[in-house]
Amino acid sequence: MKIKEITAYLERIAPLDLQESYDNCGLIVGDPDQELSKILISLDCTEEVVDDAIAKGCNLIVSHHPIVFKGLKKFNGNNYVERTVIKAIQHDIALYAIHTNLDNITGGVNSKIASLLNLQNQAILEPKSNLLYKLVVYVPRSHVELVREALFDAGAGKVGAKYDQCSFNTAGYGTFRPHGEAQPTIGEIGLQERVEETRIEVVYTKAIERKVLLAMYESHPYEEVAYDTLKLENKNQEVGAGVIGNLESPMSEQDFLAYLKNNLNLQVIRHTALQGKPVSRVAVCGGAGGFLLNTAKRSGADFFVTADYKYHEFFDAENQIVIADIGHYESEQFTQELLFDIITEKFPNFAVLITEVDTNPIKHYC
Repeated sequence: MKIKEITAYLERIAPLDLQESYDNCGLIVGDPDQELSKILISLDCTEEVVDDAIAKGCNLIVSHHPIVFKGLKKFNGNNYVERTVIKAIQHDIALYAIHTNLDNITGGVNSKIASLLNLQNQAILEPKSNLLYKLVVYVPRSHVELVREALFDAGAGKVGAKYDQCSFNTAGYGTFRPHGEAQPTIGEIGLQERVEETRIEVVYTKAIERKVLLAMYESHPYEEVAYDTLKLENKNQEVGAGVIGNLESPMSEQDFLAYLKNNLNLQVIRHTALQGKPVSRVAVCGGAGGFLLNTAKRSGADFFVTADYKYHEFFDAENQIVIADIGHYESEQFTQELLFDIITEKFPNFAVLITEVDTNPIKHYC
């Protein structure tokens, strides 16, 4: 098996176009055509993780956090990023990152946290918009089935996670007049033609637009295809930041803090003032999730579990919600298990290992 087979599968699960603009997901170091020996999974990619990969005979490291967030102008080994990249190249180890694209999908990082807390009726906390496009194409009746199936085969027509081959079809007629050197499938040069046609509408994501349009062109009988592409503002309920859900049964705030500490294997929780009311609804966001606080409030959450809060930002709770900062590493530590499960479910007979290196740079003195 080659590296590109694994990376292509991961990008079907968490497409690269779902990453945030500041991020750097995908294959950072390595040849996609290189034969794959073993995979090492880690939260971060550091020199110690590369050493672990060398010791275990792994030539692909799949990490959550990218080792390179911005361009490197020099490779002199002056910092841990340069040293890590240099060591990986020297030992033919590919580095792959699956970061905010994995955060933003249903079943991703935040779903993992929510499941560890056994939250019920889980939903994306802040669904993303402007991810979907609509194709409208006009097809003569004789080719409607052919064109529609070609669009479906290219990946168009998926609505949410549970429905595919979705389309809307309207009967009508089109007119055109070929002239010059045109070679019309129907009609004659210089004469207006009227043809019974069907308007086919399907949605698709930007990532597959070229594939969808190519399928349309190849299956459509006309020399010049009449079509529109429209960017939609609809929110995609399956993609976005954070997750919200309900506890199986309400519990006191003190009991929930103990439950949170135990289920997520935490040493410490920084939190705002308790409100003296039962906890029923909980919002979670792995990593730095402060940007979701107002959404968590509007969604009726009693607790917002996240990380990387600064002192003054805690005041923003304003006695409307309890903010629980559990630490960046701690909030995402189970991403390693998530990636292990994702890969081994598809490739059960392939060697996939989780690093034994603790990459958390923050230590607690108790």
